[in-house]
Amino acid sequence: MNDRILRALRCEPVDRTPVWFMRQAGRSLPRYRELRKNRDMFEILRDPEAAAQITALPLEYYPVDAAILFNDLSTPFLGAGLSVEMRGGVGPVVDRPITSPADVDRLRPFDPRDTLDFCLEQIRILTGRLDVPVLGFVGAPFTLCSYLVPGPRAHRIDALKAFIWREPAAWHALADYWAVHLAEFAVAQHEAGAAAVQVFDSWAGALSREDYEAHVLPHSAKLLGRLRKAGVVSIHFATGNPALLPLLAAAGGDAIGVDWRQPINAAWNAIGKDRAIQGNLDPAVLLAGTERATAKTREILERVGGRPGHVFNLGHGILPETDPAVVRAVVECVHEFPVRHAGRQGGGT
Repeated sequence: MNDRILRALRCEPVDRTPVWFMRQAGRSLPRYRELRKNRDMFEILRDPEAAAQITALPLEYYPVDAAILFNDLSTPFLGAGLSVEMRGGVGPVVDRPITSPADVDRLRPFDPRDTLDFCLEQIRILTGRLDVPVLGFVGAPFTLCSYLVPGPRAHRIDALKAFIWREPAAWHALADYWAVHLAEFAVAQHEAGAAAVQVFDSWAGALSREDYEAHVLPHSAKLLGRLRKAGVVSIHFATGNPALLPLLAAAGGDAIGVDWRQPINAAWNAIGKDRAIQGNLDPAVLLAGTERATAKTREILERVGGRPGHVFNLGHGILPETDPAVVRAVVECVHEFPVRHAGRQGGGT
């Protein structure tokens, strides 16, 4: 088993930098589009063998060091008994959105080991089939709840922030409910064989430091604290606001996933030298072709300087129009770049 990524997440020396990509099993792969055809995402997710094929698909295109589970952040809504429809340009839409405290009160507990076992079965299939680790994932409470408010995608974050400010008690009840259930879903993925779990707070960058600290950090910390106690290796990812990085680190996670909005060494200083780091390449640079993408890749690796604890990734997911050949070139560039651990602290300055 290639355990390079797990060693990096523990800040241990590696023979070469591990690399994987968010959304690596998605719409940028021609074979993915063939497998999806006209099937709804949730239909495929309920077919663990079909979902496992998609999770493993990137390994046919490039030698990444991990397979990220084919799933969606909104899948736990199914466990809670909500109906979810994936609408183009809008994202997941639930049949019972949250608009008032009464809507929060109607949520009922569920055990993801029962209601979401199709996801766990996919992991069990993959761990018996792949020679790279399988990564599970869940949304962080704030990001997940952004899909529970009604309205177009562009307005959901504003609507959620308004709900938080207008109904703070209901918000904390809602976020606590999801912190508990998302944590159990993440632990269940680990029990099924996931080597690590990424916690996506993709929309947290829309918050100020003050609002994140008061309204979001306690719930993310509860989720990540449960993972730590259960021995689950975790990656805590957010994008859009570098000022939040110290607070993300305070909330928890063995590694912090960062975007491209500041150099990786500056981001590493912000999260602390005792923490692993992931990300930093702008997904759009992959659209500029192999030469530019590999040049930017080398810039990041030079800034890291071989310091233990680095997982190469994008600062967000692969864009649908990305050429898989460019992605492969980046993977090869990362793997060929010399790792020089002795006496190097490239993340420090």
